[in-house]
Amino acid sequence: MKMHNKTDWDRVKAEAAAEAPVAHDQETDLYDPNDGAAARAYWSAAKVTRPGRPRAAVKRPSLNMRIDADLMEHPRQCGKGWQTRVNNVLREAVEKGVL
Repeated sequence: MKMHNKTDWDRVKAEAAAEAPVAHDQETDLYDPNDGAAARAYWSAAKVTRPGRPRAAVKRPSLNMRIDADLMEHPRQCGKGWQTRVNNVLREAVEKGVL
């Protein structure tokens, strides 16, 4: 289903064609949008970022295994971050030579 767009595109096109100066406040705005050189200088120095968490340097593979329900219930009850804690316990066991 196509969403109805509420933008008045005729008005937007008319404003763009009129080439009227864009209103801005020199005290609060980072650059003058009417000055092409200032706008290019600002945006050329801008850093593009993506929303959300940064990607991990080493991607962890997904694991699908069957274990007893009571063994899974305990770490899950500890709350957010339980998978990381389970990973740390397994890593510690491997480093100690237990696994």
